[in-house]
Amino acid sequence: MAAAADVGELVQRADLDGLVRMVDSLCASEQWDALADLRDRAREAVLTGRQLWPAATLAEYRLALSAPAEWAAKMLDESSGRFTIGPLTEVAAQSHTYESLVGHLDDGPRAGFVAHERALRGETIPADAPNPLEIPFAMQRWEPQYCLATYSDEGVDAPSPPLPGADRLRAVKPRAKIARVDDVSVTLAVRQLLDTWTAASNGRVEVVCVEGDAATAIAALGAREASVAELTAAEAVAWMAWAGASGGAHGRRRGGAAGRFGAWWLLAAFGDLLDEWPVQPGQLHTVADELGWFYWSTCEPASGWELRLAVEDRDEGYAWAISATDTV
Repeated sequence: MAAAADVGELVQRADLDGLVRMVDSLCASEQWDALADLRDRAREAVLTGRQLWPAATLAEYRLALSAPAEWAAKMLDESSGRFTIGPLTEVAAQSHTYESLVGHLDDGPRAGFVAHERALRGETIPADAPNPLEIPFAMQRWEPQYCLATYSDEGVDAPSPPLPGADRLRAVKPRAKIARVDDVSVTLAVRQLLDTWTAASNGRVEVVCVEGDAATAIAALGAREASVAELTAAEAVAWMAWAGASGGAHGRRRGGAAGRFGAWWLLAAFGDLLDEWPVQPGQLHTVADELGWFYWSTCEPASGWELRLAVEDRDEGYAWAISATDTV
């Protein structure tokens, strides 16, 4: 059994490697109280000039992931998880139910994010649960099967939706004349969806609205030639939610709940419904079904994180194209 003195000695020596090994040992022996003490000591070491925050961060992550609900819930406060690979609300929700955690949480936003993360994983959430995102906990029939992250001791696996097969792609030739349209609401919604890609990583995001079709919008982004594949609305929502949940190549992951919210917000922007937020799910279903959705690509090979969507409003004669890339 590890003694507090062992941790104290490692902290005193600023032995980061030793503390990491100690975290592994304490997890293996399920000494959660000692692991929480290690976290506290490593955090406090900064007051004496010892930079041991990686050990504190690792301890917080492993407590949220693997410890019983009582200990995991203690990591869901304002000061924890700042440097973890993803939000601890998502980490804890992977292996703990909302019911097991909520009794240990304050009735605030973090409980609400846990509720949304658990709803994505199929748990039925009580109607009176905190709901900071103002979207339903229950998955709607028109929503996709969202791509969820899987956390482990080694890190996180967060796969993207599958790309359309080559048999679905067709070449497009855009019109020579392009009439751009200012659409501030959609532009801001796209940039908010992908904020982590640009603010915390090396990502580049472009969005344009034009009079015309999807091919014209793609051309407005400078693509001389492109291939497109028509998507279902559910496929498009899955891509938007994946992008919003991701941190890109180097940014911190924002989580599935944030990704789903970002997709709903962008749908509302396409439907000019942001002033009516919170929007009824049926309204967004109508917007999603009435728009045309496309994946598009150029002759350049994909590398790193990419989101390429084109959207057509055939009734109004407008189209949008989104290009987001972030390379390792």
